[in-house]
Formats: sequence, C-alpha cells, structure tokens
Amino acid sequence: MTKYFSLLLLFSTQLLAQPTPLEKNNYEKLTSYDELTKFVYQLDSLSDILKVDVIGKSVEERNLYALKFSNSIFGEDTSKIKVLIFAQQHGNEQSGKEGALMLARELIRPDNKYLFDKIDLALIPQMNPDGSEKNLRQNANGIDLNRNHLILTEPETIALHKLFNEYHFEATMDVHEYYPFTESWLNFGYVKDFDEQIGTTTNPNVAEEIRNISNNEFLPFIEKYLNKRGYSFHNYILGGPPGVELFRHSTYDINDGRQSFGIQNTFSFIMEGKNGRDSLEFIGRRADGQAVGMLGFLEFIYKNKDRIKSFVKSEREKLFSGREDEKVAIQFDHINVGNKLNLTLHSLSTDSDTVIVVNDYRPIVQSIYDVERPIGYLLPKKLTELYDWAVRQNLIISHFDFTQDKMIQQYFISEIDSIDFEGDTVVNPEVELREVQNKINEEEYYFIPTNQLKNNLIVIALESKSMLGLVTYKNYEHFLKAGEYFPVLRVVSK
Repeated sequence: MTKYFSLLLLFSTQLLAQPTPLEKNNYEKLTSYDELTKFVYQLDSLSDILKVDVIGKSVEERNLYALKFSNSIFGEDTSKIKVLIFAQQHGNEQSGKEGALMLARELIRPDNKYLFDKIDLALIPQMNPDGSEKNLRQNANGIDLNRNHLILTEPETIALHKLFNEYHFEATMDVHEYYPFTESWLNFGYVKDFDEQIGTTTNPNVAEEIRNISNNEFLPFIEKYLNKRGYSFHNYILGGPPGVELFRHSTYDINDGRQSFGIQNTFSFIMEGKNGRDSLEFIGRRADGQAVGMLGFLEFIYKNKDRIKSFVKSEREKLFSGREDEKVAIQFDHINVGNKLNLTLHSLSTDSDTVIVVNDYRPIVQSIYDVERPIGYLLPKKLTELYDWAVRQNLIISHFDFTQDKMIQQYFISEIDSIDFEGDTVVNPEVELREVQNKINEEEYYFIPTNQLKNNLIVIALESKSMLGLVTYKNYEHFLKAGEYFPVLRVVSK
C-alpha cells in the first residue's frame, strides 16, 4: 500500500510539475507547432482521461489536434454533455493557444477529474498552425478562418465542422483575442481594457431560450468567476470610439465559429482576451486569463449539465420538425432601443479608468426581412459548386419526387441593389416569388430538405435576398443576375 501511494504521489507530482512550453521558455518565446505537438502527447502519456486525435491537416500539412477528455469512451455516454472548445483561428492571437495548453495541463490533475463525470470535452488548442508559425491572422491560403464557416473552403474549418458533425456537441466556445490599440482608439485617448470579453449568439434565429440563458445566467456567472480570480470581464462589445462609431454586441453572421454552431441551437460562445501591443506583451497573464475563462465555462456546464442538455435537445428537435408556417430571418440590423452604455475605458493620459457614456449603443439584433420556411430546396445538378458546398456542410441530400400537394417556386431577379451589413455593403436584389408553371425534370436537381439540424443555416444560405447567404460570396455571386431567374428553387406545400 505504501509503495502504491508513493507511485500515486509521484504521478501527481509529475502532473503538477509539467510546464507548458511558454512557461518553460519563461514567457519569452511563444509555443511553436513542434513544441505544441510534443507537449500534448506528453500530457496524453501522463493521463488516462486524455486522448490526442489528429482531426485534419492545415494548408501546409501541419496536424490539427483535438484533445479528447473523457473518463469513458468519448461521446458514447449519452448522459454526459459534449463540449467543444477551439482556439487560435487567427494565427496572431496567441494567448488562446497558450491558455488552452495551460488548461489541458490543469484538466488532467486529479482534483479536476470530477468534471468528466458529466462532460466529454474536445479541446483544439490551435486551429491555425500555419498562421501561428508566421504570427499572421490568416491561414496559409490568406483566408480568415473565422469568416469561412458557411462556405467551408479551407481544410482547417472543414476539419472542425467534420468533428462537430460527428459528435453534435451541445456546447461550444471559440477563443480569440481583441486588439485595443487601433489608431482610432489611440487618437481618442482611451482604450478598452477588459481581460476577457465573452459574447453570446446574437442571430435571432437561434432559439430564444438559448439566448436568454446565455445572457441572463452564463454571463453573470462567468463575470463573477473571472473577477474572483483577478480578471476583468465585459459582455463582448464591438465598435467605437464613442461619437465616431456605433457600439454593438458582435455580428449576427453565421460564418464564424460561434454563430455557425449556434444556428444549430448549440449553447455557443466566443471569448476574446485582450491582446498586447505585440504578441509577447503580458503573455503570461493573457494566457492564464484565457485558461481561467475556459475553465469557468466548463464549471458552468458541469453545474447546469441537465438543463443545458434538455433545452438544446428540445430546440434541436424543432429544427428537425421544421414547420413551414414559421418565419426565418434573412436580413438584420442592430437596433438602438434607447439604452445608454456606461463603458469603463482606460485613459492613456492619466493611466486610470474612466466611465464614458455611449449614446449610440445598439444591443438588439432585429430581423428586417423574413421568409417562410420551405419544405426544402432544389439545387440544379449542373451547378456542381452548390452540390460540393452541401457535401462540405454534411447536409442531407436526396432525390425529389414531385406530388400534387407540392408547389415549386422560383425567384425572378428584377434588379440588384445593395444593403448595409455592419458597415460593409452586400447585394440586395429586388425579387418576385413565382410559381414554376412548367414541369421540371426531377433528374436535373438535388433536393435539400430543411427538416434537419442545419435547418436555419440552409434557409439563410440559399435564399436570394439573404444578406448572409451564399450569393454574398465571390464563389456564388454569379447566381444573381438581373432580369433572370434565381437557379435555386423552393419546394412548399400547396
């Protein structure tokens, strides 16, 4: 018994003494891809709850690692909640990767193993290893991965969504950094100085119950959790400086890591730690703050496992039922409802905090254009780029059998205008929805039913007037031609 206890004590000591590469380098050098690879496999060898999987490769053929934590066979115990955390989509946002490695080390300690009585966790410490090695935002193809989750052209985002589709995680967190030292803010004389900003799903098609619990329960919990451990918090806020730009709570687009999973009625978040003036400034504190935020996320899920699983299951079932009479929002705007935001900023001249009142504060996302949900869509087989997209999105694709109780509709594009999208401009066609009078050749189309998990994503992606749709991307803009019919057909009940 004494020998056994001594071995157990030695094993625990090994875990406690396992420094991350950043710590080993005395916070003077960021963790390289090779160091990360060696470290995660070292942790794997020390723990019986951790298994390292390669889920894909980057453009330059570097491995994408998922660290799977479970005290059983990962994903098989249906009583548990499945959680996905992924970091460093942007290669120049280094603290997410470093924090994820710190978190992984902490999670295999004996005193944290209780979490895996209720949770199966997949932790991806580095989504963009190519960008990280060069300390650049984009991947090796020059693509911003966090704008690629709808069209899924990059191997890194494809690998992430393949993992999600395999396990259908109920809760996700996408870990980033925000840069407070932009020229406009420096000229203003104040900067945002929150250690962690955390944002919820803002697209109004995400189930209201999920958005309410996210805002009313999780955000207050994580604020207290971070504050208790010496880190400041703010609900993720974008825009400014005051008087120059409006303030809003992130995007409603579904092409990022948070909303692309949130639109599938997932308990989904983004966490933005404060970046430094350069990649190494205060990297120790920045990485630790990210690790604390991720651990707080897991603590909340552990304490509320049954509730979260229940409402995610219930809201996903609604996506599978897909009632036709329901509306789906496809155009949106950030709305000022009369609230003013008291924003604590750090003064560069006095080196102290000051409260600034923000008048142009738009906390609510509101639909400005809805469509009725169809039974499904018909995609012309000759448009192979559409079929390839549907396959990448893992959509159910079937043959369509026309019956008399069905009606096929098609949009006629009379002209193509534009609409403001969070400060950018996207296409906004004038359309007329017409019934297709001539019998179509069913062999020339693929059918995409909407009654599947990606129900809302399908509608948002394939509608001609959607400001978040495929037609807003260069790869698919040729579908919109003034004076012609939109090639994607709608199937509805008569």
